[in-house]
Amino acid sequence: MKLLVMSDTHGDAEVINKVRESHPSVDAVIHCGDSELPFDHPYLEGVLRVRGNCDRDDRFVEEELVEMNGVKIFVAHGHLLNVKSNIMNLYYRAKELEADAVFFGHSHVLGSELMENILFVNPGSLLKPRARIEKSYCIVEFDGDQWLVTAFSHQGNELFSKQYPLENLM
Repeated sequence: MKLLVMSDTHGDAEVINKVRESHPSVDAVIHCGDSELPFDHPYLEGVLRVRGNCDRDDRFVEEELVEMNGVKIFVAHGHLLNVKSNIMNLYYRAKELEADAVFFGHSHVLGSELMENILFVNPGSLLKPRARIEKSYCIVEFDGDQWLVTAFSHQGNELFSKQYPLENLM
């Protein structure tokens, strides 16, 4: 499974389109909120998307839990879970939902980590990054045994690639 994950594009529809066109072979596209576009914008067609604190269209949902290839994916912008302070509320919500992966935004800070076999990814922002200068998004892959998170700049340059093997938890 191969997923394109982005967030916090804040009205820049063209960057969404450009990134999507750069990765035509992904299984799904996920936007973690603050697109600031109408829910039915053509560049969001077919995109799993949630509402951020700057999204005004009431058709966006606050969070989404979907299953893809047997993997439970939880998507939230993060503002309602205070992710700018820490991700513990997000972690507890993921545990409650029995999620395997969590994608979120809001802080505009690119990062990923594995906690108790739950993958957490913030793809950063494609408009206003924080903690680094590159505008960013991620490609997240899962092969059944491990996650691979590759971060890219908005220009398509690889920023990092991290493997997260699943642990045998008792």
